[in-house]
Amino acid sequence: MGILAVLALPLVILGISGIIYIYQSVIWLLSRSAVQNKVVVITDAISRLGNECSRVFHTGGARLVLCGRTWEKLEALYDALISVADPSMTYTPKLILLDISDIDCIQDVAREILDCYGCVDVLINNASMKVKGAVQSISLELDKKIMDANYFGPITLTKAILPNMISRRTGQIVLINSIQGKIGIPFRAAYAASKHAAVGFFDCLRAEMEEFDISVSTVNPTFIYSYHHQPASGNWEASIWKFFFRKVEYGVHPVEVAEEVLRTVNSKKQEVLMANPIPRAAVYIRTFFPELFFAIVASGIREKMKTEEDV
Repeated sequence: MGILAVLALPLVILGISGIIYIYQSVIWLLSRSAVQNKVVVITDAISRLGNECSRVFHTGGARLVLCGRTWEKLEALYDALISVADPSMTYTPKLILLDISDIDCIQDVAREILDCYGCVDVLINNASMKVKGAVQSISLELDKKIMDANYFGPITLTKAILPNMISRRTGQIVLINSIQGKIGIPFRAAYAASKHAAVGFFDCLRAEMEEFDISVSTVNPTFIYSYHHQPASGNWEASIWKFFFRKVEYGVHPVEVAEEVLRTVNSKKQEVLMANPIPRAAVYIRTFFPELFFAIVASGIREKMKTEEDV
């Protein structure tokens, strides 16, 4: 009886793991079939995350319109996609030059996008620009550039595509944003401000578009990286600040985010937070215990400045 009890637990765990794996596999296959024949626009398709989003939607049978700043990189992505996918099951991607931070050109680019297939079923706003530095060291010009790339660019393109979706009373808009649209991390003020602004806009848009059956989703990952890595160690490694925020640096892989975007398009989930327990807890602490959150952030800044002075 004792041996059976000992063996039962691993068997139960194995069985549950198998059920979860099968369930996730089924959801993944359903997600891929849900985008078949859909016109999907991806901005900044030449980024690492854009590459992965292009791959999963292309293999799912979507009619892709890929946007990027560099024609050579768009062509390289095009070659990579058509070389690995079954041509009988996929569509040839369309390529569009787009610098999302160049607000003046977006209206013309939007018309070019609509000319590809006459409509847009799914718009994935992926383009983003980052900057890191103390508030006083970042120029106002750079602040504006960050806002153009992360806020004004995406909303301008969305507004240009929106009338087509409204007239058809169908469509999906996905914003790939950041956890920094939920919490502000020191030395990333301009970036966090642009991400907060984007979340606010798309939250309002979601409510307004409900009557037209247009879904709006935001996917908020922590930092996106390309290879598994460990954060560089520092002299203030043991502080509560470092424990609280360094976990954010582990981030998520572009493949994980791309697959989550595909699932979000299928499920039409309104908001997704992709984070491990530490940054996820930070979001809830910021919401329910703001004074504690601010105290942790402030103590970290003071300790970092003290460490730099001692060096």
